[in-house]
Amino acid sequence: MSNETKLKEALVSFFAKEGLSLKEEDIVIERSRDPLHGDYSTNAAMKFCKKVGTNPRDLANKIASSLQLDELEKIEVAGPGFVNFFMKKDALRAIVSKILKEDESYGRLARNGEKINIEYVSANPTGDLHLGHTRIAAIGDAIANLLDYAGYEVTREYYVNDCGNQVEHLGHSIRARYHELFGEPLDLGDDDYHGLDLIEIAKSIKEKYGDKYLLDSKEAHDFFIRYGIDFELNKIKNDLAAFRVKFDKFSYESDIRKGNTIENTIKELSPYIYEKDGAKYLKTSAFLDDKDRPIVKSNGQYTYFMPDICYHYDKMSRGFDLLIDVLGADHHGYINRMKSALMMKGYSSSALEVELVQVVKVFKDGEEVKMSKRTGKAIAHRELVGECGVDAVRYLFVERSQSSHLDFNYNLAKEQSSANPVFYAQYAHARCSSLLSLGSDIALDEKCEGLNSQIESSILKLLSDFPIQIQAAAKERAPYKMALYIHNLAGLVHEYYASTRIIDRENVPLTSARLALIKACEIVLRNALSLIGVSAPTKM
Repeated sequence: MSNETKLKEALVSFFAKEGLSLKEEDIVIERSRDPLHGDYSTNAAMKFCKKVGTNPRDLANKIASSLQLDELEKIEVAGPGFVNFFMKKDALRAIVSKILKEDESYGRLARNGEKINIEYVSANPTGDLHLGHTRIAAIGDAIANLLDYAGYEVTREYYVNDCGNQVEHLGHSIRARYHELFGEPLDLGDDDYHGLDLIEIAKSIKEKYGDKYLLDSKEAHDFFIRYGIDFELNKIKNDLAAFRVKFDKFSYESDIRKGNTIENTIKELSPYIYEKDGAKYLKTSAFLDDKDRPIVKSNGQYTYFMPDICYHYDKMSRGFDLLIDVLGADHHGYINRMKSALMMKGYSSSALEVELVQVVKVFKDGEEVKMSKRTGKAIAHRELVGECGVDAVRYLFVERSQSSHLDFNYNLAKEQSSANPVFYAQYAHARCSSLLSLGSDIALDEKCEGLNSQIESSILKLLSDFPIQIQAAAKERAPYKMALYIHNLAGLVHEYYASTRIIDRENVPLTSARLALIKACEIVLRNALSLIGVSAPTKM
């Protein structure tokens, strides 16, 4: 248990005696920036004084005189009611032994029994992934990793839109390219797909089936659609796997449309359905939406919203406590209409969370790059990752909050210097590995006796923060906070390396303690980087 958690538990117990029932998450414990103000501080006295019926200074003094922890050296009251905690050095050092013992499991919290489904990417299988999908993949996967580490049972899901106009156009476009190969060109409409990858698909069909599908028939039409979907989806899966993104489940819109699922759902929702101009509308405005939404067009076809409702009902029926959809920023209007549909089924509006991911712009040599030199089209996921590397793209794509626009600096991503955040972080890990290799003949002192410098104390406190940082990043769906943590820890490692003679053969006991601290840093950097999908090299 971390020192922060112990302090929170002690404060919860204190306030309970004062007649105030609190949870640990109600109490904020912060690391003190100035060592003169202790190791940790809390504003709890100022925050809860009115509920206790006293002034903040008196309450702070009461906390200081009442709290009893073996790990505490002293408690001081400062300012209007801040409580500063000074930890015993042994209490800070104890984290090293814990980290070395738990290794890859350090920071992982016990399972809490809650099941979360997180759906992300879900790009239509009609072409290459674009940079919006790349950022959604990086953000969604990092959130899933954080939630898993924070104790939730996480299912990563991809929803395949394999029905509708877009796949009809895909099928027609492939058919046109297929006919071209036999000298029978067909016209492509404005809504059809003109990508070079369709020629590749058509050639694959010709190699396998010859002229079998030249006839204009429903069989041929359906074949082109299915073959194209499978081809494009397989390509997407391969691109995502290379990006270290894998899913537990793929769900298909075509499966939802089979049988009577949609018809039965419409019957179930009939109290909330009305007809207008030959179309059917769902009364989402009776809940959270700003207006009602069509679910069946006047021609009898379903709008995209209807199978999407069924899909979310299906997810909830699988026993999830929470659904998280990670979507592009253009889906803002989607949130309340889907929450409304879930409420019609009796679910809470909080059963669904939607994380909106803002757009990405790529800059190279100070200029925005909109087009690929290779294809003449917008830069594809595969191209950017291939040129800049998985690590750089994943790190830089999560470094900022998903609610902020991202300007991706192509030059910075490839730069081998401390200016590049991913290089800076990975180099810190490599430095730890190098030091451990140089001192491999020296046994590690897990008690870390002799570590008394300010930089060592700062490192110890930051290492002990790791589980709490995971909790916070998971709770807030904020992978950027993990990137910030990595940056801060890497900074301390670099500072420690520059300011301290870590390996001193003339003082083996101190070297042993310092190498143990370096080993703990190596472990935590590796674990933290893995949470955002970035590798931890041992050499650079």
